Amino acid sequence: MHATRRSRRSLPVLLAAFAIVAGAGCRSARDWRRRADDRARAYLGAAQRQAGAAEEGVEIETPSDTLRRRLLLDQSLPAFDPASFGIRDLPTNLYWNAAERLEPGAAGFVPEGVGAGPLRIGLLDAVRIAAHNSREFQSRKEALYAAALGLDLEAKAFRTAFSGAASAAADSWRSGGGGGDEAGAEGGAARPERTGSHGEKASLGAARTLEGGAKITGAIAFNLAGMLTGDRSTAWGSVADLGVSIPLLRGAGSLVNRESLTQAERDLVYAVRDFEQYKRSFVVGIEGSYLSLVLAGRTRQNEDDNYRRVILSTRRSRRMADASRMSKAEFDQSHQSELAARASWIGACQRYEAALEDFKIELGLPPDARIEPRDEDLEELRRYAERLAAPVRGSGTDETGAESGAKSGGGSEIELAPPESVDEGAMKERADRAVAIAFERRPDVATARDRIEDAQRHLAIAEDALRAEVTIGGTARVGEAASSSMAREGRRHADFEVRDATYGATIRVDLPLERTAEAVSYRNAVAAVEKAVREWQALEDGLKRTVRQDLRDLSLTEERLRIQFRAVELATRRVRNQDLLLAAGRANMTDLLDAQAALVTAQNSLYAAITSFRADELRLQADLGVLDASVDGTWREADLAALGVAP
Repeated sequence: MHATRRSRRSLPVLLAAFAIVAGAGCRSARDWRRRADDRARAYLGAAQRQAGAAEEGVEIETPSDTLRRRLLLDQSLPAFDPASFGIRDLPTNLYWNAAERLEPGAAGFVPEGVGAGPLRIGLLDAVRIAAHNSREFQSRKEALYAAALGLDLEAKAFRTAFSGAASAAADSWRSGGGGGDEAGAEGGAARPERTGSHGEKASLGAARTLEGGAKITGAIAFNLAGMLTGDRSTAWGSVADLGVSIPLLRGAGSLVNRESLTQAERDLVYAVRDFEQYKRSFVVGIEGSYLSLVLAGRTRQNEDDNYRRVILSTRRSRRMADASRMSKAEFDQSHQSELAARASWIGACQRYEAALEDFKIELGLPPDARIEPRDEDLEELRRYAERLAAPVRGSGTDETGAESGAKSGGGSEIELAPPESVDEGAMKERADRAVAIAFERRPDVATARDRIEDAQRHLAIAEDALRAEVTIGGTARVGEAASSSMAREGRRHADFEVRDATYGATIRVDLPLERTAEAVSYRNAVAAVEKAVREWQALEDGLKRTVRQDLRDLSLTEERLRIQFRAVELATRRVRNQDLLLAAGRANMTDLLDAQAALVTAQNSLYAAITSFRADELRLQADLGVLDASVDGTWREADLAALGVAP
């Protein structure tokens, strides 16, 4: 009973020791997560400023509501698991509770008009929807965020690391033996006898690695003894330790010791640059897919109009054949053209449906969701193309309407005027200017330059590893641990006198007699510098080639625009003339059918040229690095004419 009472008396002290250590560093999982997020955002913001990018938050938290989820619910689309709706809809189980694991998410981007009916979206909506729902875009954001977290992990090596622990050992006891001893005779009970060790301990420590390579450690420990012995007095002791080690040759200096942190910082900047260029490519890709979808819809409409025209022509040919104004062969040809037009129309409808499903998946939306693109976007683009082609339409042509890209000396010989070339004339000046802009604005160009410096730095570090190692160190210890023997020796507590501290010094020397592994690393580092230079040269040549080809493509599609506008005008006039001639009996059905086929081909080619020109124009801006895109799917285009690179 006496030992039990003493154990209960020691319980508050034991709990207090645990509380000191636990309260110093215990956090909940959510607290640790928020701390990691705060540091990652700070590192990311600093890297964006260093990379010259817009400082914007990169959130990887799933929004509280997404367009995909709304479409599944509002349009009653089939879903086969709660995961189809999103991470926040996962049911609670033994391992998962969304309310505990996730922070309250902000609402995602949901365009106006979402409901049970079809959702009509435009180009601006499409890019924003993709930025908030595309799985690829989300993965790229998470990779960028992971790079920021990786930097935090490397920075930890140079922060003061604190540690704390508390422990308690419960002694084993047994009653004193025999009633013949003095204590038994006087007290009527045996004195408890300790048979095991006992004590309570608590310790706090700190360690710090300096960028120069020095390492400093310190710790202080407290322990108590005698609390369970039955004695009314309790002995306590404290011990303080301090240690330091400093490298002098190999491994000395911030260049070597800070390398992991330096590379992590640069890797985050590289990741920011890569993400900036990816955002530009992402906008170009989504816009290209959207324009292709709208083009497929326009092609379907053209085939629909052509099918209707051919049906009317077949009906007319039937009446004319019945009136003996047309041969049976011409009627059969018209009927055959109708069947062919129907097949083309059905194919265009199915290609449009397939393109629409592919586009919805690219946006991160269900393929069976009812979504329609705005036809107005293509019409606006057509008006833009008409303004572009207006200065030359109707001019520069001969009496037959052919483009005057040829010169005649008065005889039959024709001399062709060559198109513009990036190697001469005004187009060469634009190409040189465009290449200079690309090397100034492209983030991957800056990264390629920095990669050379990385390789040079790695070489210097590999060279350092070949040197001898000389490390000096020192230790100091003050204090004395508590023990139960102190009470028997007449001491209440252990001594803690600075003048009684013990000191020590160490020196470690590792001569460079065996450095085979280091020599191999050094030789590989030399080769890595050469590789980095070759990669720069490859990027330089490739970027020049890309920009020059972009200008050629843009010039070609601009010329095609002019040609196709003229071709549609001619084809429309041809159909109208053949229709009048057929009514007057001066033409046959074959001429009309050929004219109608030429018209639908010219119309499809015109809209293909319009979308190609727009895609080439945006691609050139992205390749030059002048297209500003944000993480939320908005973008701002550059004025190519002001930059001096417009055709």
